Amino acid sequence: MSLAMLVLIVAILMMLRMPVAFAMGIAGAAGLAIQLGPRPALAVLERVFLDTTASFILVAIPLFILMAELLTAGQVTKRAINACQAWLGHVRGGLAVAAVGASVLLAALIGSSTASTAAMTASAYPEMRRHRYSERLATAVVSVGGTLAVVVPPSIVLVVYGVLTETSIGKLFIAGILPGLMTATGMAIVIKVIAQTTDAAPAGEPFRLGHAVRTSRHVLPMVVLIIAVIGVIYGGIASPSEAAAFGVMGAVLIGLSQRSLAFRSLGPAVSMAVRSTVMIVTIIACSHIFANYLSFTRVTQNLLALIDSSGLSHGTIMALIIVTLLVMGMFMDQLAILSLAMPLAFPAAMAMGYDPVWFGIVVTKTVEIGLITPPLGLNAYVAAGHSGVRLGEVFRGLIPFIIMELVVLTILILFPTITLWLPNLM
Repeated sequence: MSLAMLVLIVAILMMLRMPVAFAMGIAGAAGLAIQLGPRPALAVLERVFLDTTASFILVAIPLFILMAELLTAGQVTKRAINACQAWLGHVRGGLAVAAVGASVLLAALIGSSTASTAAMTASAYPEMRRHRYSERLATAVVSVGGTLAVVVPPSIVLVVYGVLTETSIGKLFIAGILPGLMTATGMAIVIKVIAQTTDAAPAGEPFRLGHAVRTSRHVLPMVVLIIAVIGVIYGGIASPSEAAAFGVMGAVLIGLSQRSLAFRSLGPAVSMAVRSTVMIVTIIACSHIFANYLSFTRVTQNLLALIDSSGLSHGTIMALIIVTLLVMGMFMDQLAILSLAMPLAFPAAMAMGYDPVWFGIVVTKTVEIGLITPPLGLNAYVAAGHSGVRLGEVFRGLIPFIIMELVVLTILILFPTITLWLPNLM
């Protein structure tokens, strides 16, 4: 079976609304059966599923998701937003900048882009509208703020990339810190420019130090937990899986000490963590089936030979990979993009001598942009659905933020040291 036929089968199954994981698994299994025969193909499938699901590093996925669910059940979202608004809401555009700050906290605590966007739309959007912020700016801020969960550790997307490519997840987490802060800073700059040049972001209520301090008391333990989880990974004290277990314990202790985590919330939190984990592990396993087919048919090797003989510069090839990922991001979610693209894109990038950690952050940043680009910017749909604002209005408000995101991506590509500085210090 040729690669073109395999891609066609995947495309047809996806058009029939089959989840991308099953589409890739079925196509890869069919290709292996034709290539090797039914019995050898079954042996390969058995080995792939065992090797994939028995990997210790996968333990980090359910634990980080469970930590996020426990903190969400403990009303962390509302408290983080209130604290940021108390400190920044009094200046022009301050509420929007506060929403970005809260999004950074939520990204580190929740790790889910759509969940972060939904939480911000439910809490920060009404507050901005109450202070006469324009619908366009308010929905754009909560949409773009949610994308931070893709690159800010502990990002589930980075975990999946690390598992698919056998790259150090600890180094990926540390490498995502500076790009995440750069992105948040870029968002704040865009907001301030809009606030100074238009009337879309007026000033909020006067600053009250006592109120700001009181609202921050409940957020401080969560900030300490974030720093501790990332710190034990950075210092080599614990692996990402062990740090995730530490994070779950910390989330439980914070919820109990603040009396914000009810016993009845534990069941739904564990249930959501299990459902999300099963989905992600299925995607990873089916992606490995697809990759095994590519390996047996030497598609990857042939692609590398074609790239080597093409005469194109490494920069041109990388630009083609980035553009392809951007286009895929307009129509697919991040995990589907990684499972489809990494079996081919990662070996090509490594053959050109690129660092796997740097490439992971660039890929993650690229698929992050797809969350806010039409026609299928998932975060824009979430913001529009929860706020009642027309989708076209949300996308128009996102234009300056998309430009900013592309500028940050370009900087990260041109200056790899920004991404690799912290991991190289580990």
